[in-house]
Amino acid sequence: MKKFIDEVIAEMKKVSWATKKELFNYTIVVGIAVAIVCALIWFCDTVFARLFHIILR
Repeated sequence: MKKFIDEVIAEMKKVSWATKKELFNYTIVVGIAVAIVCALIWFCDTVFARLFHIILR
């Protein structure tokens, strides 16, 4: 178990961590992407709901 923990620590030292500014920018980009995808899903759901309502009328 000690060997495993030592290897994990060694690998974590090799990781290139993002800066606070990069992390903030990436978070904003992800938030915008999520909002766009949500809007697209809402739009498609609304269109299909109205189409089915017209078809099944």
